[in-house]
Amino acid sequence: MFDLKERKALVTGGSRGIGRATVLMLARAGCDTAFNYVRDAAAAEEVKTLVGAAGRECLAVKADLAREEEARGLVEVVSDRWGRVDILVNNAGIWTYGEMGALPAAVWDETMRINLDGVFHVTNAVVPLMKAHRWGRIINVTSTAAVRGEAFHSHYAASKGALHSLTKSLAAELGPHNITVNCVAPGWVDTDMSAESFSDPSFRRMIEESIPLKRIPSAEDIAGPIVFLASDLARHITGAILNVNGGGVLSG
Repeated sequence: MFDLKERKALVTGGSRGIGRATVLMLARAGCDTAFNYVRDAAAAEEVKTLVGAAGRECLAVKADLAREEEARGLVEVVSDRWGRVDILVNNAGIWTYGEMGALPAAVWDETMRINLDGVFHVTNAVVPLMKAHRWGRIINVTSTAAVRGEAFHSHYAASKGALHSLTKSLAAELGPHNITVNCVAPGWVDTDMSAESFSDPSFRRMIEESIPLKRIPSAEDIAGPIVFLASDLARHITGAILNVNGGGVLSG
């Protein structure tokens, strides 16, 4: 059903978690995929190997997307290799603790630089390529925290809420160029980002009980909706926020 043969994708933060699952699922759908990583070169090489085993080409580029020059450099590497970017998945992000009244400005700034500025820098560089080819899919990975808020993570929720507004604005702006822009908003996901929280079995059980489907999703559970939005099955969907949380947050 998801035939992405000949498509070229760029996934930010593709060496682990949701990004890794998305890169591998895109490859299985026939897509060549590039991704960036910041620190773990060994994990990046493992993803490249797995994509190669699926018969697709993969580019792994070390780049800090909070820096405009590195974000533009990443897009240039992809453009030089393939001549275009058909699918952009803005996945890279961080989630840290912060109590208002004691939240260091540096923590706030870091979250905004990575979760928001990084999306802007990459998207700003990719959109001209999509416009030139009159085709594009942009999927922003956000969070249910953007909808319901999240105590002690207000800086994270604010960054993801901004992406919801950016998504809707770009959907209206880029639609005439045959470019769709959507969000996938997960709740809790069983990845290394949440591993410390889930190390407490009682906390994990509490979260499971709060979800109507009674389980915490895997990274693959989030990657599937991302690949759907990248496919022609979703060609008339734009400006949407697709909540993927097992019913934990019921909002559209």
